[in-house]
Amino acid sequence: MKMPDSISSTDPVGDNRISAGHFRAVADCTYDWESWHGIDGCLIWVNPAVERLTGYSVGQCHAMTDYPLPLVEPGDRGQLEIILAAAQQGSSGNDAEFRILHRVGSTKWAAISWQPIFTERDGPLGFRTSVRDITDRRALREQLRLHAEHLEQLVQERTARIHQLERHRRQMERLAALGQLAAGVAHEINNPLAGLRNAFELIKEDLTPQHPHFELLEAIDQEIERIGSIVYQMYQLYGRALQKATEFDFERVVQEVVSLLARVARKRGVSLQTETVRRLPAVTLPQGEVKQVLYNLMLNAIQASSDGQAVRIRISADGDEVVVAIEDRGSGIPPDVLPRIFDPFFSTKTDAPQGGMGLGLSVSQSLMEALGGRIEVESRPSQGTIFSAVFPVRADSSHEGTSDDSEDDENPDR
Repeated sequence: MKMPDSISSTDPVGDNRISAGHFRAVADCTYDWESWHGIDGCLIWVNPAVERLTGYSVGQCHAMTDYPLPLVEPGDRGQLEIILAAAQQGSSGNDAEFRILHRVGSTKWAAISWQPIFTERDGPLGFRTSVRDITDRRALREQLRLHAEHLEQLVQERTARIHQLERHRRQMERLAALGQLAAGVAHEINNPLAGLRNAFELIKEDLTPQHPHFELLEAIDQEIERIGSIVYQMYQLYGRALQKATEFDFERVVQEVVSLLARVARKRGVSLQTETVRRLPAVTLPQGEVKQVLYNLMLNAIQASSDGQAVRIRISADGDEVVVAIEDRGSGIPPDVLPRIFDPFFSTKTDAPQGGMGLGLSVSQSLMEALGGRIEVESRPSQGTIFSAVFPVRADSSHEGTSDDSEDDENPDR
């Protein structure tokens, strides 16, 4: 900043002449905190605005040996020392931000500008600094930053939701097409299967237990029932009418399903261990659908287990939900396979002698969604899998319907 050659001289401005006192009045009345430092960096002059920003008077500032560092937040003093050293060397700068330490201990944000002072006759006279309070500006900037981050988060969440809905839409379209095909196939199989079952019953009635091949009849009967259960699942994949919801003892139903699968577990050398964590509330759900979901999940756990292992069935209540966690110690589900386990006709047991059609989990998930519940999966390779069926205590009235009760059959589908 170029100063007049002589501060006591006067300069013509129109018909007026400005005195040195006028210059000082202008400097003293400047709203920003202004300082004049000599060539050695020591304070020569500071205006009264310093007291408004820092709480220190002009006299107190002149008494400081290291002005203005005591007026600066300790963490920012190093930065200001660099600025003052550069200003002393003749550099200029603008809008460097730092924190002011007020005399009462509070802090506020400020921006400092600096430039050299000189005259044509005397040369360099030191440098000046101008400090402006930007606390409100910083607060607004922070609000804008937080708002921008919030908007970015909302955009990411909405984008993820859109992708999720799009995946769900494609899955529903695929399910509808597969389900329609399955229903058509099931319809065509069901009629000859009914005739086969009736004919077999007539043959069975004519044979006594002493017949040499009577033991084979039981195996044939089981396979016919198994085919019937697969046909039933194929029907359910396309369109279901839920049974009417009734109030029942949930733990009793779980034990009934365990009893139904006891023989299958014994044949594989697997034990079934049940545990009820706390007293369960009475539930009002379609009992047949609950049994089918539990049956499918327990059977999957049995078939995933090896001889000598145990399947743990843990029943608990959590608020308005009843949770049945079914844990096996099998080989687990690979991470790349896990996202597909609920797809219809997808099975991890294609090499098993009685591997199913891959409908068990798909049907179970559809039933749970219709009930207002969900199936959660946690699997670790080589350590086992936990399928948790989370049932609502009471089914929504919009989910209730009627259908014929079905027999509980082995549905070896995962």
